Amino acid sequence: MTQQEYQKTVEKLNKYAYHYYVLDDAIATDEEYDTLYHKVLEYEKQNPQDILKNSPTQRVGDVVSEGFIKAKHHQRMWSLEDIFNEDDLEKWLTKIKKLQENITFYCEPKFDGASLNLVYENGELVRAITRGDGSEGELITQNVKTIKSVPLTIKHTGLLEIRGEVVIYKDEFEKINQERLKNNEPLFANPRNAAAGSLRQLDPKITASRNLVFLPYGVGENSLEFEYLSDLMEFIYNLGFKRPPLRATAKTKEEIQKIYEQMKAERESYAMMLDGMVIKVNELQAQKIMGYTVKVPRFAVAYKFPAVEKVTKIKDIILQVGRTGAITPVAVVEPTDIEGVVVERATLHNFDEIERKDIRINDSVIILRSGDVIPKIVKVLTDRRSGVEQKYVKPTSCPVCSGELLDEGALLKCQNLSCEARVVNSIIYFASKPCLNIDGLGTKIVEVLFRENLVRNVLDLYSLTLEDLLKLEGFKEKKSQNLLDAIQNSKGSDLWRFINALGIEHIGEVASKVIEQEFGLDFLEVTKEQLLAIDGFGPEMVESFVEFMRVNEQTIKELLAIIQPQKPQKQETQKESFFSGKTVVLTGTMSRPRSEIKALLESLGAKVAGSVSKKTDFLIFGEDAGSKYTKAQSLGVVCITEKEMEEKL
Repeated sequence: MTQQEYQKTVEKLNKYAYHYYVLDDAIATDEEYDTLYHKVLEYEKQNPQDILKNSPTQRVGDVVSEGFIKAKHHQRMWSLEDIFNEDDLEKWLTKIKKLQENITFYCEPKFDGASLNLVYENGELVRAITRGDGSEGELITQNVKTIKSVPLTIKHTGLLEIRGEVVIYKDEFEKINQERLKNNEPLFANPRNAAAGSLRQLDPKITASRNLVFLPYGVGENSLEFEYLSDLMEFIYNLGFKRPPLRATAKTKEEIQKIYEQMKAERESYAMMLDGMVIKVNELQAQKIMGYTVKVPRFAVAYKFPAVEKVTKIKDIILQVGRTGAITPVAVVEPTDIEGVVVERATLHNFDEIERKDIRINDSVIILRSGDVIPKIVKVLTDRRSGVEQKYVKPTSCPVCSGELLDEGALLKCQNLSCEARVVNSIIYFASKPCLNIDGLGTKIVEVLFRENLVRNVLDLYSLTLEDLLKLEGFKEKKSQNLLDAIQNSKGSDLWRFINALGIEHIGEVASKVIEQEFGLDFLEVTKEQLLAIDGFGPEMVESFVEFMRVNEQTIKELLAIIQPQKPQKQETQKESFFSGKTVVLTGTMSRPRSEIKALLESLGAKVAGSVSKKTDFLIFGEDAGSKYTKAQSLGVVCITEKEMEEKL
């Protein structure tokens, strides 16, 4: 490799990294990147005098610090005044307009991470300093150089301080905590703590392993000449920095509130945690005129989202029994309002979780509610214990049927196949939309039918009569007949729906469709070897399926005779399309039913999966896209809208 080839290769590597870490748009495979990286490394070993300052090899910190020294910021890093509702916003805007009329506002997310100041001189990153007390912080340059979204060099030669937030994406946070759990290390309470702790590692290699992301929100000392903050930030992003998922300008209170509501509604779909929206006066000259109070700038404010973490107390720990017999512990907490939802229960996941966190009845705890996900306990406040707390004793019998429990460590399972909770939940699942889709057969009705001894298993559904139902309280003739019709309409369902409805552990909708395609109505006789030969079917799935068929063979045959699910029709020769042979995942609200889009894509040769993985080629998303969209972005999966899908077709 010549010096010129080396320089071009460094340029190419930086381009690949920029697209991957800043634009979320991979243009090279890991293998391609690694091959070029090692060529650069080899050249630099032989020609140390030629090493470029922006070479990706300079991001790996080899020197372990003994501690961090203090460094001053050229300009103070200010904290922001908080507001919490529309009345607060109105008051702030009134104060602002007394200072200056005819101004606009710049709105951007308030990221929940660790503040950082980057100092560039002559186009080179020379210092990276934590916020500290606002005037000075800790010098952590070597650590920050390992963050791939921080350019080592920029195309601006003047002194420039770029302020921003270092965050950890939610998916990465979960991975870090899983790793710490394996190593018996204390878990990070939230992504913000993980980001701050990762930045201050004495060994930069640990920082490098954490996949931190830097998101700029402003500047300190600079010689830039812009009229508007929105234009200044566009300049910063064009230097090679990551853009926020949403930013906008506004003129009125109504426009600001609309942006806030949009950001609040969409925040769960963002890869990183947000705790509010920052509003700044957009005119930079007006900012200078307004100036600062002793504590905060007058021209900016943080419009906080309603808290998702709250302190509450555990009143009891109850047990729920699922359709597979798995016992799930649930914390009953003092009613706590989180984002307008009164939370009274929080998941405890499993019994190992109770022991690991030393969760006790009457403990004060921090609970986290994220979107529509069941609230969970993230921290036990042991310093608030008064002596009334009671240690939880693991049960030895089923809370519903008193039957024997199988102890699998973290998991307890009821072994009684006739256990009411198991039977009721299996019938509810059997009738659900992804299964036989029996309209009107919900949880309450199943519980009534079971309690009145009319239904003891799914087979009994098909023996119900109008006379049986009319005896029940609240069952009029029309309601009863509608339910019977819905049960009858489930006959002749697609075979994959039938297989899915059986509720076999580890076998969901996607696996059921594969089994339907591969084996049709012969699925009962399938061997382990045949299943293991299918791509994506692991030993646990295979064992679960084969064992279920063996134990429940007679019941399944009776159900097949009654329901007579449709045999899979031979697929016609598929047309070649943009999506042929591609793995696609759908998420969000579309202009037409997702099932319709799914059928269309499958008819064109696409494999439509239920979850996002590294093997996913495309994520097609509609409105209110959630965690699948976030995961796809973090994995570099190509995300396209429904409209873009139509264009490609």
